Order: sequence, then C-alpha cells, then structure tokens
Amino acid sequence: MNDRSRPQRFRAWGRRQLYSFFSSLGSLANNAVGTLMTVAVLGIAMALPLALYVAVDNFEVVDLKKERWGSLSVYLVESADETDAQRLAALLRNQHGAQVEVVSPDEGLASFREASGFGAVLDLLDGNPLPWVLHVTPAEEGKADLEARVAELAAWIEAQETVDAVQVDFRWLQRLEAFVGLARSLVAVLTAVLALAVLVIVANTIRLDVANRAAEIQVLNMVGAPNGFIRLPFLFAGFWYGFLGALLALVLLNAALLYLSAPAERLLDAYGNTLRLEGPGLPVTASLLVAGAMLGLAGSWVAVGRHLKRFRLADAGRPS
Repeated sequence: MNDRSRPQRFRAWGRRQLYSFFSSLGSLANNAVGTLMTVAVLGIAMALPLALYVAVDNFEVVDLKKERWGSLSVYLVESADETDAQRLAALLRNQHGAQVEVVSPDEGLASFREASGFGAVLDLLDGNPLPWVLHVTPAEEGKADLEARVAELAAWIEAQETVDAVQVDFRWLQRLEAFVGLARSLVAVLTAVLALAVLVIVANTIRLDVANRAAEIQVLNMVGAPNGFIRLPFLFAGFWYGFLGALLALVLLNAALLYLSAPAERLLDAYGNTLRLEGPGLPVTASLLVAGAMLGLAGSWVAVGRHLKRFRLADAGRPS
C-alpha cells in the first residue's frame, strides 16, 4: 500500500511545487507596479558590482607590456653618430647587463611615419630631425628593487656626454596594474555588501506581503495546513524577485556596454591597444542568475520563517 502510494504522493508534491512556482509569478504580475519597483532596485544593486567586475575583467586583458616595465628610452645628442650609439650600447651591455636596442634616425622616422599617418607632412622636411635612440631594458635580477635600479641606471646614462635625455617608460602602467588589483578587491567587498542589501530588500518585501496576507495565513494555520504549504508561495515569490533582479542587471549592463563600447575603443586605440569591450560570459551570466535567485529564496525564507513563528506563538498563547 505504501509502495503504491509513494508515486502518487510524489506526483502530488510535484504538482503543488509547479502550481506554487507559477502562481507566485502570477501574483507578482497582479501587483505589477510594486513588483517593477522592487525588481528595479534589485537590478541596480546587482548591476553595480557586476559592472565593476566586467570593467576589471576587460582591463586585465589589456597588454600592459610588463616585459618592458622599467625600460628606458635614451635620446642621444644631435651630433652623435652610429659609433657613439654603439659604444654606449656596448657599455650598457657589458657594465650593467642591460638589453639594448639601437634605433637609427632613419628607422625612427620610418616607424613614426607608419604609426602617425603624417607621411605627406614628413616629406616636406629638409632632413631627418630624429636623433639616435637606445631602448634599454635593465637586467632582471633583483626585481624587488626595480625602481631603484632604474633610477641608478638613468642617472649613469644621463651623465654620459653623448646623451641628451632619458625617459623612463611605462611607469604609469605599473600604477594602472596596482589600481586594477585594488579594483578586484573592491569587487569582492561591493559584491558582499550588495548581496546583503539584496537579501534585506527581498526579506522586507516578502515581510510586507506576508503581513498583507496575515488573515489568509491565519486561516490556513487554523485548519492545520503545514508550514511548508504556507511558506511555499512566498519562497517562490522571493525566487522570482531575485531572478528578475539579476536579469535586469544583465540588461542594464549590456545596454551600458553597447553605449560605451565605441568611446572606449577610440580611447584604447589611441594608446596602441586593440581591446574590444566584452560583456559577462556565459558562466558569469549563469552564476549571477543563480545567485540572484538563491538570495531571493534566502531572504524570503528568513521573512516567512519569522512570521510563521509569530503565528505559532500567538496561537499557543490563546486560551483553549
């Protein structure tokens, strides 16, 4: 008898779950204005950490040229020739263990012509105004004191008679990497704080819904309806709040990326990068939807559980 009734009980349980799942969505649709306001608040709260995560994720693929951090561009005086450039390059290699690339004025002009697009203007010049240039990369040992070694090497180079100027390259990119690291930590903090905010918003919304339906719950409680039966519609309402909030966050983020993609690409192209803004991938999208739904469920579970406990206490305190 028990074995035969087990499939029937399971089917009844499944029908009850499906009914509560979709009827809770219908209840939210009946209160469209309130539902939209709650979902909008949740969507904005979820969109903030998601947008910061996507921004950091996009910046992490920018070519920061770490292999050239601390490199120096050495510009020789106008009177220097190839012999002076090669002599200084040999000193840097032998005495300081640095890697040196010698760029002649003709090579520099050809590279500038290709990168700038001012070929017609350059043809008007009587001669080549560019000097000999050395691209110097310090030795890699002792990376912990990179800045000190670069400063010491730059001072030695500037003291040479044939050197006109020394420029330290990519220091701002080191600062950018530190900023990206800080942003990654900020994503974690902001995600935790706003996840708590989502939990509180859903819990408060469900609390108001439970309060509005207190008489109905009281009747169900009096006729002996189990707590699971009473709790189920509210749990699924919280699920829909969280899920729809996460869905709205994705819509807002993709709309923002669509609007910002062209200006961001122009800015990065000016710095020699061909980065294209990418939205959250499928794993991040799925994780956000699941996380939103779970936060909604958790918030509704807390709110409904507290009110059911109050109803039980109220019933227990009444005289029989």
